[in-house]
Amino acid sequence: MKIAVAGTGYVGLVTGVCLASKGHHVTCVDVNEEKIELLKQGKSPIYEADLEELMAAHKERLIYTTDYKEAYSDAEVIFIGVGTPEKSDGSANLNYVYAVAKEIAYAVQRDCVVAVKSTVPIGTNDKVESLIRGHLRQPVLIDVVSNPEFLAQGSAVRDTLQASRIVIGADSGRALEIMKAVYKDFEAPIVTADRNSAEMIKYASNDFLAVKISYVNEIANLCEIVGADIKKVTEGMGLDPRIGNRFLNAGIGYGGSCFPKDTRALHWLANMNDYELKIVKAAIEVNEQQKLKLVKQLRRNIDTLAGRTIAVLGLTFKPGTDDLREAPSLVNIPLLLEDGAVIHAYDPVSCQAFADYLEKYQIPGRETIVYCQTPKAALTDADACLILTEWPQIKSLTGQDYIKSMRTPLVFDGRNCYDPVQFRNAGIAYYPIGYGL
Repeated sequence: MKIAVAGTGYVGLVTGVCLASKGHHVTCVDVNEEKIELLKQGKSPIYEADLEELMAAHKERLIYTTDYKEAYSDAEVIFIGVGTPEKSDGSANLNYVYAVAKEIAYAVQRDCVVAVKSTVPIGTNDKVESLIRGHLRQPVLIDVVSNPEFLAQGSAVRDTLQASRIVIGADSGRALEIMKAVYKDFEAPIVTADRNSAEMIKYASNDFLAVKISYVNEIANLCEIVGADIKKVTEGMGLDPRIGNRFLNAGIGYGGSCFPKDTRALHWLANMNDYELKIVKAAIEVNEQQKLKLVKQLRRNIDTLAGRTIAVLGLTFKPGTDDLREAPSLVNIPLLLEDGAVIHAYDPVSCQAFADYLEKYQIPGRETIVYCQTPKAALTDADACLILTEWPQIKSLTGQDYIKSMRTPLVFDGRNCYDPVQFRNAGIAYYPIGYGL
């Protein structure tokens, strides 16, 4: 089929490339000329496993352009995969979605289906369809469907090609059959629903996982108080098939482009309808506090941070991605700088992006940060260490690496990378999440 995809971020680009790998002819559209030029050279603007390889393998069925008129004019299906960033009140900014909808209305020359992949509030698909039909330049039939994505950064290609489910929210039988044809070579169960239900499936899924993470972090914090072992607790929990073992890793909270934004958006939507999602609200509050856990522990163990060298291992919100959005590093490092600490930072992919962020927002003390090429270099002569991301390069360090490199082997591990018994027996003051001392 001839398909167009609006947006070349995580959702749009991964969707387009994966559809091309299934034999469709895909045109990826973006207003950012630099990104399009990069894509034409076979380079991905995002750090994502297997994506560039898939782009190269199916380049004969992929076109990258800024010309939306050419892309949309005769497409059979147009996917909207642009961003829906958060507004200051917690609601989703739908300006980019609506802008694409108008472009589609101006450009289409044939009957087609518009599939909204962007995460949008319930009822948005109805508005998109009304907007397109109200601005059409040609007498064509346009149906809008909700087709939310369920990909995770770092495994986005796998999550798309080996999806747990494909959700299609359609109020038209014709549109539903076309969407089924798009996905005919995907081996995943298809869930069909009305558009509002499909939109809610996305939010309900993400918010449930966020709640699960915050719940485990609460249990981990209590484990520290009562002397329990969170890994043993979650092992016992995870064997219950009603609970499952995924998203039971205690740490310093969730981040990224989805969970923080989607929990706040659904909470906002409920409030706008005079209803409060108390569990989601609690998950948001717990997560914000959890991000500060290591700094609080550090301050309790060192009388003053002024002039002290603090190693920070990991800047991205999770390994396998270069995404800094809602990462704990964005909260913790400014606090450390405010306390007068000297930062030795390490991340395998995002040091420059982090430096650019600090420069953009004029974070005081940013000029004192030393960006290191290896974890051991960051640890050299450090008075303490904060582990914020569980990159393999960090998990592969041994207790002796910390002892030999650091001035004081004081380690606050926000991702539980090591065996606490081994590290403490080696003479390291080791503070993971969820272990009583």
